[in-house]
Amino acid sequence: MSWNQPSSNLNPALAAVLLEIAQQPPGLVGQTGFSWDNWLPWDTVQDRAAQETDCTQDTMSKSAVKISSDLLSNPLCEQEPGFLEMVMAFDTAMKRMDSFNQEKVNQIQKTVIEPLKKFSSVFPSLNMAVKRREQTLQDYKRLQSKVEKYEEKERTGPVLAKLHQAREELRPVKEDFEAKNKQLLEEMPKFYSSRIDYFKPSFESLVRAQVVYYTEMHKIFGDLTAQIDRPGLSDEQRERENDAKLSELRALSIVADD
Repeated sequence: MSWNQPSSNLNPALAAVLLEIAQQPPGLVGQTGFSWDNWLPWDTVQDRAAQETDCTQDTMSKSAVKISSDLLSNPLCEQEPGFLEMVMAFDTAMKRMDSFNQEKVNQIQKTVIEPLKKFSSVFPSLNMAVKRREQTLQDYKRLQSKVEKYEEKERTGPVLAKLHQAREELRPVKEDFEAKNKQLLEEMPKFYSSRIDYFKPSFESLVRAQVVYYTEMHKIFGDLTAQIDRPGLSDEQRERENDAKLSELRALSIVADD
């Protein structure tokens, strides 16, 4: 699948979270240090992704179902068969919308949020490996400094003995640091490079879920329009009619003045 700019139907906030993950620069790995400063805090990433799982659309669809349910209980439905028919069509459409929205949310949870959590679960062990390397580096520097101090002194018997002992203490620590450093230098670039392939299916699933959802929304509201619309009216006539009804509502005593 070749990747192009997401359509306007794609949830931009959730897509932005995934794009931010894909564009994260690697930590700085080297002989003297390793930095995670440029990486996102992954608990924050998970929270953001969860919050952006179409919560706005979910709230909207639940509210629409509540409105249609309230309209059905309105006494006017008993008095006006035409109004009842229109409200029933609206209620059916809103329930269909809510059902498809829930399917979309569940799909994104399964194919985007859960993989994100799984990916982020690797970071504690990586952070621990980095901390162990940093601790070994500090021990290495401390013992190396001790060796250099004895090397600068006059070569007397006691100094040579202490120098030999310091070098013996340094050797295993140096080997340990070089092993830990080599492992990170080899594994971190591989881990960093793998993120694109790991999240590509999530990108594809996110796009697919959004396309299916908005295709169904087009059908649902197309059907609703066909049921309740009056095709003989022009857009100008509908606008005038709506303005007249709004004026009647504003004139009611229960409506507060602006």
